[in-house]
Amino acid sequence: MALIELRHICKSFDRLIVLDHIDLAVNEGETLVVIGASGSGKSVMLKIIVGLLEPDEGHVWFDGKDITDLSERQWIPIRQQFGFVFQQGALFDSMTVEDNIAFPLTEHTNKSKDEIARIVRDKLGMVGLPETAKKMPAQLSGGQKKRIALARAIALGPRIILYDEPTTGLDPIRSDVINELILKLRREMGVTSIVVTHDMNSAFKVADRIVMLHKGKFIFDGTADEIQASRDPIISSFVLGEASPKDLEKLRRSAG
Repeated sequence: MALIELRHICKSFDRLIVLDHIDLAVNEGETLVVIGASGSGKSVMLKIIVGLLEPDEGHVWFDGKDITDLSERQWIPIRQQFGFVFQQGALFDSMTVEDNIAFPLTEHTNKSKDEIARIVRDKLGMVGLPETAKKMPAQLSGGQKKRIALARAIALGPRIILYDEPTTGLDPIRSDVINELILKLRREMGVTSIVVTHDMNSAFKVADRIVMLHKGKFIFDGTADEIQASRDPIISSFVLGEASPKDLEKLRRSAG
């Protein structure tokens, strides 16, 4: 049974159709990578999965239960099974690193201070930054902020981690550290992961499966090898990072 299912999901903003009757199943323990052009609905899909946005039509299923129309109170225990790594990290600037990681534990559990401190040390160790506990976010590099955000996302021991452009703004070496952490968390925690990214090197390294959104629909669902072998011009252009002949023709005409 799929851990997460999207069934006929639609979402529009004014007259712009962002998601057009999409269906998706994500199996437990799987790492699914979602690619697509900017504005194709990738981040909107993540927010629908975790209940931050409501679909206009369709249903979201989690662990065999329809969670589409839950009240905010009913969403609380569901969201505690999700970790969300935001594009910019979204750390609390006024809190130390250890307080940032402890925040979900103090808000959503009755654990003692000693137990919370132990978990914080453990998660900092998992992301390789034990020495940063007393630092403020402003003292961290961009890559360190992403890793601390990931430590906070796993503080509650989630079943699922949602990554929204986890390597954006990082150089290739620091991006690969994030990739290795995604693989490590799957290996050591058995988490299910959904990774939204434009970084094809990252996609090829971490994905069990890749899906591509284009104009509100999935136009590809398969492995890294299969997407690299695709002859669909839209897919191959994105994967190779090359402008399409249509786009190049437009540029030539504008230049002329």
